[in-house]
Amino acid sequence: MGVKRAEQLAARKSLSAEDVKSMHSYFARHEVDKKGKSHEWGSDSDPSAGYIAWLLWGGDEGKDWADGKADTLD
Repeated sequence: MGVKRAEQLAARKSLSAEDVKSMHSYFARHEVDKKGKSHEWGSDSDPSAGYIAWLLWGGDEGKDWADGKADTLD
């Protein structure tokens, strides 16, 4: 689902309310992935899959967008 969603976002395809809620939930669960040392390129280890997905979905800006949209859906 992560790559599919990234492709949707890159192609600027419409997202359903469920898609937005899913993104909002994902960002809430995976914000912790940014806190690990492995979130930096060129560090001793590669970035985690969770952090890579975070970036593919728009990073912090994507989270802010999903949070704002999810708030309007509730």
